[in-house]
Amino acid sequence: QVQLVESGGGLVQAGGSLRLSCAASRTIFSFVRMAWYRQAPGKQRELVIVVTSAGSTNYADSVKGRFAISRDIAKNTVYLQMNSLKPEDTAVYYCNAVERSVVAGRDYLYWGQGTQVTVSS
Repeated sequence: QVQLVESGGGLVQAGGSLRLSCAASRTIFSFVRMAWYRQAPGKQRELVIVVTSAGSTNYADSVKGRFAISRDIAKNTVYLQMNSLKPEDTAVYYCNAVERSVVAGRDYLYWGQGTQVTVSS
């Protein structure tokens, strides 16, 4: 079983920055991809940003140029740097990891507990 623990959320004014962390209980090399999702009140969970094991990234249009994802392999941690925050970025942010099992012939999805980000106007 994999544990993902997010941290770094909080309250920030519009235009400010936050960095979220997602610490995994094992090496992040074991995941084919890691991602950040977010869910605002009354809305569906949406993909924000993803990084593959090869290091390629993909961003939601709404965060391009403002958010960035990075990895610290030694710390088994993925970061989400959020700049120029807007009130519409307010949501619970979730870390996600996908592990591919060749033996089982399937992918396993893991989620963190989420961290609240609130951006005031």
